[in-house]
Amino acid sequence: MEHTYAPRRLGCLQPGEACVYHCRNGAVITFKQLDDVSMQVSQLFRKLGLKRGDHVAFMLENHPALLQITLGAQRAGLYFTAISYRLQEDEVDYIVSDCQARVFITSKAQQSVAEKMNLQSCEHAYMLDGVIAGFESLEAALEELPASKISDESTGISMLYSSGTTGRPKGVFKQLPETPFGADEGPNLFAMLYGATDESIYLSPAPLYHAAPLNFTMGFLAMGTTCVVMQHFEPEAALRAIETYRVTHSQWVPTMFIRMLKLDDADRLKYDISSLECAIHAAAPCPIPIKEQMIEWWGPVINEYYAGSEGNGFVAINSEQWLTHKGSVGQSLLSPVHIVSDEGEVLPPGESGTIYFEGGGEFEYFNDKEKTAESRNANGWSTLGDVGYLDEEGFLYLTDRKSFMIISGGVNIYPQETENLLVTHPKVMDVAVFGVPHEEFGEEVKAVVQPKDWQDAGPELEAELIEFCRESISHIKCPRSVDFEPELPRHPTGKLYKRLLRDKYWEGHKNRLL
Repeated sequence: MEHTYAPRRLGCLQPGEACVYHCRNGAVITFKQLDDVSMQVSQLFRKLGLKRGDHVAFMLENHPALLQITLGAQRAGLYFTAISYRLQEDEVDYIVSDCQARVFITSKAQQSVAEKMNLQSCEHAYMLDGVIAGFESLEAALEELPASKISDESTGISMLYSSGTTGRPKGVFKQLPETPFGADEGPNLFAMLYGATDESIYLSPAPLYHAAPLNFTMGFLAMGTTCVVMQHFEPEAALRAIETYRVTHSQWVPTMFIRMLKLDDADRLKYDISSLECAIHAAAPCPIPIKEQMIEWWGPVINEYYAGSEGNGFVAINSEQWLTHKGSVGQSLLSPVHIVSDEGEVLPPGESGTIYFEGGGEFEYFNDKEKTAESRNANGWSTLGDVGYLDEEGFLYLTDRKSFMIISGGVNIYPQETENLLVTHPKVMDVAVFGVPHEEFGEEVKAVVQPKDWQDAGPELEAELIEFCRESISHIKCPRSVDFEPELPRHPTGKLYKRLLRDKYWEGHKNRLL
């Protein structure tokens, strides 16, 4: 049969060519294997009675079969929900139930969570690499099915959940597209914005259950681009992968930049990264000194964007623009951006407020009309809940998430600035800043630090870090105290679970935040 996946590929598809390298376990998937197995997956979903618009969910590490399963759901016209394997069983059960998944897929590597799940609302449960009670073998189920197209192929999409850093995660729901599966949808973002072609090599160092890594990897594959997938991000291993596979395009988060920069120079500089044409980053604000160092090291190949799974807007900036607008995440490429006060007034350049997009893509939060309504204002504009400001040229600057704001003595403090400063200290690997109870002021600023060397943790480093802040920013933004943890609860995509740190300080107090 003719294998026709990667419809936007610029050249002729070579079925035996590798489309995915898994650089930790050495697995290689060809375009033919991607095509064949994804068609078998779509055949399985139809055999189980799933129809266009139904839901499936999976909880997988960066497994060689993950992209084949995702593509199978996509070509069957389904909603697919990728779930973090770092969640606990009750959290996974909640998402599987909330998204109304009829099929759940996991792997033997996730047995410790999977065996404790009840999956009462799910009709079918499958496991890769072996089985446990309550699960069927996915490999065995697929062996019986033909590697051919189902008769009613259509286009499915992801319905992914927020990471739940401030409460229960919420699913981002959009209407299924009407375009046939594999249809050429016109100009491609990766080609236009990042210069990608079918000859490019794309590196994904992050877990594929998250929106950006999954959607970018699927997008690059649709161009016929070869992708390299890391099982887990490790700073030196990432640099080694760039050299080994001659990576041209990649996507990162600021914490990955920080960890690479904090490698000893002997390890950091020994790898050839000259193949890099475009390094994309997002997910969290990048401290200015960190980005300056990255551009100096990698050259003007770094591109940043600000967007969300909601698809209501897309803001982007390249290295040249950033160097003249340091700290900005760029200009909007799609929807007009407005900065709005708590009273609903549109604010002028230079003033901070909630960031709203006008006329962006339609979305809702699945099974949650209240949260959907909260994301809109009276004009019908939508927000991701972030705070920032525009300059006179329309470049957007992020301040922080509104839910992380500290109110101390009636003064609003956004902790991102303090975090961005502290993480540049040579003895700091990671940091979280948030409000803790204070009898007189309501809240005071607290920093929790992961030191680069645990032996440094103690009163002397605490005093040094407080003074380090006071030398650079307003004293009211500086931590009144610093605690130390061996590791902070940070999502692999870069998001910090501040709630997990903050909750223990608010036990016995009325916490004004979620």
